[in-house]
Amino acid sequence: MEVPGERLGPKPLPRGERKPPWLKIRLRESPEVKETRALVKRLRLHTVCEEAACPNLHECWSRQHASVMILGSTCTRACAFCNVHTGRPDAVDADEPARLATAIAEMGLRHVVITSVDRDDLPDGGASHFAACIGAVRAASPATSIEVLTPDFRNKPGALEVVAAAQPDVYNHNVETVPRRYRKIRPGASYRHSVDLLARAKHALPGAFTKSGLMLGLGETRDEVLAVMDDLRAAEVDFLTVGQYLRPSPRHAEVSRYVEPAEFEIYREEGLARGFLGVAASPLTRSSHHADRDFQDLRRARAEGGLRRNP
Repeated sequence: MEVPGERLGPKPLPRGERKPPWLKIRLRESPEVKETRALVKRLRLHTVCEEAACPNLHECWSRQHASVMILGSTCTRACAFCNVHTGRPDAVDADEPARLATAIAEMGLRHVVITSVDRDDLPDGGASHFAACIGAVRAASPATSIEVLTPDFRNKPGALEVVAAAQPDVYNHNVETVPRRYRKIRPGASYRHSVDLLARAKHALPGAFTKSGLMLGLGETRDEVLAVMDDLRAAEVDFLTVGQYLRPSPRHAEVSRYVEPAEFEIYREEGLARGFLGVAASPLTRSSHHADRDFQDLRRARAEGGLRRNP
């Protein structure tokens, strides 16, 4: 199956080129957005929605859904695609799990995504803090399903097992791009380590779902994307997200091309054909976008043997 636009390979966009119409978003500061923003500020929490400049913030916050970022807002790495601040992080906030649990209870969330910056400065990479947050949420909101989106815990033996012991419902770790682009896009990370982490998560959490994500527009080719899908299925990953990379600022990696919606649909079909329980693929798809709905779909898909909807 041919993917449009791949025969000539990706080319850099002309400087100053406008985004295509399918990426234009109408922002609306609804009462729900204001309420969520106020709650996050009052409880001194960070969200990946704000820190990573997610284009879906207003949509998600209007539904009072937010992906919470624990362990501070300063990352120890400097990935070329990421808008999160890089530097020396503050000390771990021991009260954060309790505040997080309070926020989730007040919002009445049925599903929460807990993610974090990379914390290479910590002996366990922050794994014990993830576990504490899961425990606090379970105690405050027993009916809330919990998804974790963790760092790679590279050179942190036993960290994955600490998080897995807390029994999240979904274990997510994004590979982000194809292996050839890692040195440029994810310095400090290892593609093989990330895939192996997902395989180990499936082994440690056989009843949970595993999930990973890719961004397009970072110089990858069609064959490389399909090869990543094969690697993730070999690691028994259940759900795949595929979205368009958007450059946060001129100091970040350039967008090699804007991928048309029809091409995302082709990748979705390719992923489903490889056996993923579900694939979300569109220009504005992000790892935590519609995560609550995706979790319900995954449960149904496991029971029914497949998922054909593109969120």
